Amino acid sequence: MNTALRITAFTAALAATFGTAYGVGTGLGPVVEDSAPAHRGTHGGTGEGEAGDGKHESAPAGGLAISEDGYTLDLDTPRVTAGRPAELRFTVRDDTGRAVTAYRREHGKDLHLIVASRDLVTYRHLHPVRDTDGTWRTPVDLPRAGDYRVFADFTPARHDAGNLTLGADLAASGPYAPRPLPAPAATAEVDGYQVELSGAPRPGGESGLRFRVSRAGKPVTDLQPYLGAYGHLVALRAGDLAYLHVHPNGAPGEAGTEPGPTVSFTATAPSGGTYRLFLDFRHGDEVRTAAFTVRAGAAEPRSTPAERRTRTDAPGAGHGH
Repeated sequence: MNTALRITAFTAALAATFGTAYGVGTGLGPVVEDSAPAHRGTHGGTGEGEAGDGKHESAPAGGLAISEDGYTLDLDTPRVTAGRPAELRFTVRDDTGRAVTAYRREHGKDLHLIVASRDLVTYRHLHPVRDTDGTWRTPVDLPRAGDYRVFADFTPARHDAGNLTLGADLAASGPYAPRPLPAPAATAEVDGYQVELSGAPRPGGESGLRFRVSRAGKPVTDLQPYLGAYGHLVALRAGDLAYLHVHPNGAPGEAGTEPGPTVSFTATAPSGGTYRLFLDFRHGDEVRTAAFTVRAGAAEPRSTPAERRTRTDAPGAGHGH
């Protein structure tokens, strides 16, 4: 993976406020559920990678269309029952209607599949398998009824094809009670891990996002590679679920890229607004997901003096890559 960031936008409106959520690493991929938001702050600064040209060009938004550039996401199971295991089946078709069976492998996979609820409370990063006829399949178990969006992120093997993110609606039947977007917070708690975010996305310009992972008050310095990196970040814009897919600055084995405690990204928000960030990281052979709510262009939450002293005195504090 190149150190230069590859960004695939899909469902836009990166807006903000940091919220917490639980992530559980299972064979189905990380799951994020709503929880009481954390209220610890993070240190100031916008992080690395900020653009200084003053330009405000909008980044393209992905995942808003079911068809693009001659390719269509054909979702064979548009409905499931909440709380019951199901199999999600879909096919990517070209402009002739034929199933696509050849892909360019990126970050260890031919295709990345994201499922998120419309209220951005439930999130899953799944890893489907493809049959010889081009049909993709993956188990899924959505805990809550409501409307979901399915995102397929892929690059066809055709030489002139670029990376695409196509989106389709998925309904989970059952009693539905919408929940508000978690409140802003600079720290997310996940299975005993604390993840602190510094930096905020900026509309029309690059900005740095840095995540620092700790456990029981100690920095985690032995993160394990996941999808070819020490962290995997997806951002969804609240309101229309525009999708922004970012990758970290640096890959395992590259000079200056350490396995924690900090994983840094560079991102450009396609617009102002509120976004939900989902960070996948692997430690102890298990993938976990930390979730944050952020506002593009807004000031970061301020930390208390005690929190700043704690971070400054901690081993590895302030390290980035």
